[in-house]
Amino acid sequence: MALELKKCLTEGLKSFEQVKKAHCRLLRFGLHQDTYLINLILRSSLHFRKTQFATVVFNQTTHPNIFLWNTMIRGVVSNDSFHDAVSLYASMRHSGFVPNNFTFPFILKACARLSHFHLGLSLHSLVVKTGFDYDVFVKTSLVGFYSKCGFLNDARKVFDDITEKNVVSWTSIICGYIESGYYEEAVVLFRGLLDMGLRPDSLVIVRILYACSRSGDLASGRWIDRYMSESRLGRNVFVTTSLVDMYAKCGSLEEARRVFDGMVERDVVCWSAMIQGYASNGLPRQALELFFEMRKENLRPDCYAMVGVLSACARLGALELGSWAKGLMDAEEFLSNPVLGTALIDLYGKCGSVVQAVEVFKMMKRKDCVVFNAVVSGLAMYGHVGAAFGVFGQMEKLGMKPDGNTFLGLLCGCTHAGLVDEGRRYFSSMSSVFAVTPTIEHYGCMVDLLARAGLLFEAQDLINSMPMDANAIVWGALLGGCRLHRDTQLAEHVLKQLIELETWNSAHYVLLSNIYSASCRWDEAEKIRSTLSEKGMQKLPGCSWVEVDGVVHEFLVGDTSHPLSHKIYEKLESLFKDLREAGYSPTTEFVLFDVEEEEKEFFLGCHSEKLAVAFALISTGAKDVIRVVKNLRVCGDCHEAMKLVSKVTGREIIIRDNNRFHHFIDGSCSCRDYW
Repeated sequence: MALELKKCLTEGLKSFEQVKKAHCRLLRFGLHQDTYLINLILRSSLHFRKTQFATVVFNQTTHPNIFLWNTMIRGVVSNDSFHDAVSLYASMRHSGFVPNNFTFPFILKACARLSHFHLGLSLHSLVVKTGFDYDVFVKTSLVGFYSKCGFLNDARKVFDDITEKNVVSWTSIICGYIESGYYEEAVVLFRGLLDMGLRPDSLVIVRILYACSRSGDLASGRWIDRYMSESRLGRNVFVTTSLVDMYAKCGSLEEARRVFDGMVERDVVCWSAMIQGYASNGLPRQALELFFEMRKENLRPDCYAMVGVLSACARLGALELGSWAKGLMDAEEFLSNPVLGTALIDLYGKCGSVVQAVEVFKMMKRKDCVVFNAVVSGLAMYGHVGAAFGVFGQMEKLGMKPDGNTFLGLLCGCTHAGLVDEGRRYFSSMSSVFAVTPTIEHYGCMVDLLARAGLLFEAQDLINSMPMDANAIVWGALLGGCRLHRDTQLAEHVLKQLIELETWNSAHYVLLSNIYSASCRWDEAEKIRSTLSEKGMQKLPGCSWVEVDGVVHEFLVGDTSHPLSHKIYEKLESLFKDLREAGYSPTTEFVLFDVEEEEKEFFLGCHSEKLAVAFALISTGAKDVIRVVKNLRVCGDCHEAMKLVSKVTGREIIIRDNNRFHHFIDGSCSCRDYW
């Protein structure tokens, strides 16, 4: 009977119930002190994650040997019970046992996970004393321990001291560099692994692709992709998903899609990587199309797929579609997951439904700094600057430390509301009160605020005092102020800086041309536009999106491609008659060309936002809110026209351009400071 039991334990037990029955039989036959059989019971119990049962069995063993101690330590570490592992090790040492090469790797892993540096340091000393410092697995565990505890230089010294490095050793040091943010160094180490003639496994491939994605190192990512093909390395779903993610995060969507389409097996993670790739690279329509393909595969979206979808909907202003997508997940997931909750707040905020954004914010069970930032930015962008300041006050009361994004939201709110003094105060308090170092984005916001307020020379002085070189966004903010206040002399100086930074960007030439045109300096304006033609550059066309019945429709300036194009232009013509009766006169100065007045009026009537609103008027109910998103700034004429459209039609119209929200209702607009 004892031989039969030993055979049964050796061959393996298939369930925890069998483990318990086998232990009962050991007790019945008096074999409960047989360390070999008890070891098999412990291994099976720990395999089924029954650490408490294993501990009871172990404690009933009168004279456990080193093998039992090692089994218990390895088992509890494998079950993430790191504190129990440290306690077991202490008991083992108290019982007079000396750890061996099977003990060290697991107890060092526990120390690494617990950041228990002093114990790990004493273990390193013991490794040397016991002569195990030549064991590659023990040394590799030391590399992982020092890396996890933040002592990368010590980890590298231990790694360099390993005589015969294996793939696990290289993986450990590479992961250490990646976790410390040294992505380029990690890639260099990976090349070293290959130079040693070692064949990398899936784990190190996944990690090094992650390093490439974080550093934006597309060249190295492509090289790794080629290496895998040339070496005929197997590509499981984890490796291919990492490739998709790397290409997407490096902005190469075509290559990401090539890998994605070539995948034999696709789980929700790789779908999510591709969807998020499209959404984060400014391709929201493609993100949504792929999401609908995923739904056809009957896959339930995970957190990351949902974030990508909500981001795409937010970018397009597709509130109805975003609300439908939200319904695919349990409401509690949004309220308990800060990442999902932030995406939902962002959707509502960018679609102009600020009340819903604030409601979600209030109901969220976990609110981190990112969640607060989302609602601050949403309120500020929509013009509710006082409310944004109030939410910031809540952060302070809760003792939550604001970060750079918090101040970006606050400064943008000050910019939109023209609150120069408040903006100066927040900008100053960043470093002096909250120890947040202003970045170039914060300087850009301040330059924008000062320039809009007409404080052009103060804005220029701020640029000159910046601790970093001004980029195109900073100079562009000053140029916008020059346009507003028609300071062509300063604009010319700013434009020289912009052209030096971005010779390929037609917008800089167009804006200077517009400034000249507004000042009736037609010859100079034409000269600038001739330069554009000579260089083969074209102005970015105006594009607007509007959602109707869950479908997003796109309109370009002068668009005639829509199936209802004829009805749209008929509606526009009818609408302009009503607007003229209400006192509307096209503000032709916004068409900054030296052409006839009648032709200017024609150009104004074809702007993409007017086409989008006209389509929404003929396609939605009288009580529906019209939500339009535009890729460029709404021009002054469209702004004035939309005020009257809201009045004569009785419709609520929300337009979000690349600058702010414009909420038109009954002949007025929320933005207040439009020029």
